[in-house]
Amino acid sequence: MKRKWKWILGIVLVLVIAGGTFAKIKMDQGAIVAVQTGKAVRQDLTSLVTASGEIKPKNYVNIGANVMGRIIEINVREGERVQRNQVLARLESVQAQADVQAQQASLNSSMADSSAAEAGLKAMDENIRTNEASVDRAKSELERARLDYDRARKLLADKLIARQEYDSKKAAFDSQAASVREAEARLLQMKAQREQTAAQLSAAQRRVSQVKATLSRFSDVLQKHNAVTPIEGVVTNLPVRVGETVVPGVQNSAASLIMTIADMSTITAEVKVDETDIVNVKLDQLADVTIDAIPNRTFKGKVIEIGNTAILRSSGLAASQSAVSSQEAKDFKVVVALIEPPVEIRPGLSCTAKIITATRQKALSIPIQALTVRQRGDLEPEKKGNVVAASNADPDKQKKLNEELQGAFIIKNGVAEFREVKTGITGSTDIEVLSGVKDGEEIITGSYKVIRTLRNQAKVKVDNKAPAKSES
Repeated sequence: MKRKWKWILGIVLVLVIAGGTFAKIKMDQGAIVAVQTGKAVRQDLTSLVTASGEIKPKNYVNIGANVMGRIIEINVREGERVQRNQVLARLESVQAQADVQAQQASLNSSMADSSAAEAGLKAMDENIRTNEASVDRAKSELERARLDYDRARKLLADKLIARQEYDSKKAAFDSQAASVREAEARLLQMKAQREQTAAQLSAAQRRVSQVKATLSRFSDVLQKHNAVTPIEGVVTNLPVRVGETVVPGVQNSAASLIMTIADMSTITAEVKVDETDIVNVKLDQLADVTIDAIPNRTFKGKVIEIGNTAILRSSGLAASQSAVSSQEAKDFKVVVALIEPPVEIRPGLSCTAKIITATRQKALSIPIQALTVRQRGDLEPEKKGNVVAASNADPDKQKKLNEELQGAFIIKNGVAEFREVKTGITGSTDIEVLSGVKDGEEIITGSYKVIRTLRNQAKVKVDNKAPAKSES
């Protein structure tokens, strides 16, 4: 009986030992974390900023209506190339033409009056010169008559001539004096008339200038009935038809736009870059532009303009125009000039630009998903007696322990070791490592859940098999 119980106790003891050993093995196996890994390698990296937008010409002009009127003529078609100062369309201008014709007739009349006054003034100047000569001749005759009269008076005193001859000389002298006075009066009258004619000429010339100014104003109004292009380009938008009425000065109104002329010599991709990426974009950086309407082709471009005003993503308005402060996402306008745009390109096509912000040759890099963040206190091994209640902890020490470090987990002797790393530029799938990792070291890259929860110095095993696809 005692031997039987001994056998039973021995068997139970063996089972207990075996069970404990099996449980320990299972527990040890359960503590090992399965991870996916990659290598830290050297490769060429290119940092890209991707943004979407649309194709636009660098220079374009919206031809609007300068006056209200009905369109009576359109001289171009959409897609047609036009030259500078070409008349694109005409508006009804009956009243404006009548005003110009009336002013032209008034100008002709005023110019005729001015010409007549000028001709009269020239004739009077000629008459005045003739009368001045007559006055001079009359004065000369008067002087001769005076000499004859003085001589006759002396001879009469000496009783050398008859009284009759003396009276004749005296009468001739008096007659010539009267002729001189008459010629002088006539000359003064002509000069007065000349002054009056000169005033009439001046008034006529002023009327001509005034009518010319009015005619210039009406001619300008008449010209505004013609839609003229200030640039050479292509008609990219023609929303109106003959017979429709257009009005001037109405912003964002379809009735104020006649057509759009685009200078297609320089084509750009106007894209919106996220505010977190705009600091990396610089002028003259190269970009690869893809156009949705032209698949399987990539076009080279160069950054020529970077906006300085943030644009609200929801409304498309500048943040400075918003009446309230907003914390929503913002974009910045970036213009990329296409180096060799295709012939079939059209304004308004959707496009995507990948701007090359930096490049590195043979840079040490790791997969982006390998990066993670840990607090410094989670990395330091706990020492007995060093754990103090948070309320009694040293603030400076507690702040240091709460400091977040960016790094990656390295596999060393089957253990995950956290390394703090300094990073450089970011490629499409990899990121440059400046310090903390050596070339060829094995890096834990997955899964995301493992990297998020993995503890420093945890035992790991590598399992790089592709995960089985779950059936939907």
